[in-house]
Amino acid sequence: MHELSVVTSIVKIATQEVDKIGGRKALEIYLEIGKLAGIEMSSFHFIWPQCINGTVLNDAKLFVVEPVGKAKCAECETEFQIDKSFDSCPNCQSPFKEIIAGKELKIKKIIIK
Repeated sequence: MHELSVVTSIVKIATQEVDKIGGRKALEIYLEIGKLAGIEMSSFHFIWPQCINGTVLNDAKLFVVEPVGKAKCAECETEFQIDKSFDSCPNCQSPFKEIIAGKELKIKKIIIK
């Protein structure tokens, strides 16, 4: 399960950040997980409680923003929303594009006590 390794990495990073400033625990964590990041959000939310149990994130409130996928056509330069990385340009039907949003996988902020 890919989501398990992602959540485990988030816990590790949060622990390092709490330790770095001599804090006790995280109160809130803000994540940005794009729709094209390859994360199955139902699996992510299922595994989250098990992974944070007994860690600095144990009582932290989780906030997740899920940016939609956006691309720019390499042929006609139209910017458009995409649901899958293989979606074609709606203007010229070209399959060639640059994905400009939606692949994010970031910890945006951690509130530490």
